[in-house]
Amino acid sequence: MYTLPSKLKLFAIVLMVIGALGIVAGFLSTPSNTAEVKEMMASSHDDGHSVEATHNDDHDTVKVDRADEHGESLHDDGEAHLEHVLHQLQNRPWSSLYIACFLFFMISLGVLAFYAIQIASQAGWSPVLFRVMEGITSYLIPGGIIMLILLGLSAFNFNHLFVWADPEVIAHDKLLQGKSGWLNGWGVMIRAMIFLGGWIAYRQISLKYSRMQDDATDGKWFKKSFKISAGFLVFFIYTESVMSWDWLMSFDPHWFSTLYGWYVFAGMIVCAITTIALVTMVLKSQGYLEYVNDSHIHDLAKYMFGFSIFWTYLWFSQFMLIWYANIPEEVTYFVTRIEDFKLPFFGMVVMNFVFPILVLMNSDYKRVNWFVVLAGIVILSGHYVDLFVMVMPATVGTSWYFGIPELSSVLFFLGLFIYVVFTALTKAPLLAKGNPFLKESKNFHY
Repeated sequence: MYTLPSKLKLFAIVLMVIGALGIVAGFLSTPSNTAEVKEMMASSHDDGHSVEATHNDDHDTVKVDRADEHGESLHDDGEAHLEHVLHQLQNRPWSSLYIACFLFFMISLGVLAFYAIQIASQAGWSPVLFRVMEGITSYLIPGGIIMLILLGLSAFNFNHLFVWADPEVIAHDKLLQGKSGWLNGWGVMIRAMIFLGGWIAYRQISLKYSRMQDDATDGKWFKKSFKISAGFLVFFIYTESVMSWDWLMSFDPHWFSTLYGWYVFAGMIVCAITTIALVTMVLKSQGYLEYVNDSHIHDLAKYMFGFSIFWTYLWFSQFMLIWYANIPEEVTYFVTRIEDFKLPFFGMVVMNFVFPILVLMNSDYKRVNWFVVLAGIVILSGHYVDLFVMVMPATVGTSWYFGIPELSSVLFFLGLFIYVVFTALTKAPLLAKGNPFLKESKNFHY
């Protein structure tokens, strides 16, 4: 049985406390009215800096300052711009919280899908890692609840993250009016509850079967796990796609991509496998998982390598086809990100493709733990940036930068993730001793 080290527990709690304080500070530091925004813009202009909050529109700032000289209509335009900037700045802590929350939820959901794939395919190499996977999926419940709350607050226009949730915007937008039958608060929330309910239900049932199989003398419970896992994968592939449309793509409701669901899935699965590898090596360093050897780490690293290439293929396919066609309503998605988010947009490609290729291409390096850890940290960071680029352009615009709200949100959910996952690992033996493929997994060598 695994025992949670007191230092690791304390570390997780400290991360949550620091993160929570930073999140509160991020919300408190946002301007509450247009007068504060105008003051911030003027102050930063006087300092000679280009303020993100101005939307790189220095002319509008000058117009606001000289509104009295140019008439009442110009004053109204300036006020509208300030109101727009105010919403962007107020969105920043919400967006930071949303991105970090989704990242760790995505990891847990990806591990659940990978776990189901292993059972449905009757894989012989992975049973010694099953309890690690089961532990990581435990985050699905608390992470899913928080995700549902954030989604509900956004879908019912408590904040300004989703433009389709704002009745005033819908009233002047025929396209959003046409999509309102799908993109509405109750529709999004009902679908989210169905999805989350199905994912958690499979997790709880498969966990029960896994525990029952430990004490079984035959493969009865494994056969049940096989059947339910195969069914879950069908459910998952549909719900994951729709989830990606509702929870991420709808930030840009005027744009769509038929590859988007697969693109999100690729990022999800590579983050999931990377996390399995990192948690496994942490447990190995503490003297657990005696049957996990370099070949298991090698296989996990192969999956990290392979799915990094798969993610890059989907990213390039989506980008190239839209950019080459150059249809205005499609290409504007990438124009915004290249012009205003150039560093994170291209930086994530380096972090998610170039770096893993260079580090993990050599077969021998896949067996070196610190190489895999290094690659894993960069991959997870890269996919955080990927989510950042998905969300921030539509919610924050050019008012973005990486500071206290972003870092605090990551720290909070990282601490919560560590605490929940490693606590769950203490609930059962770390070896799924009843699995019919366990012997093969113990003796696995590549």
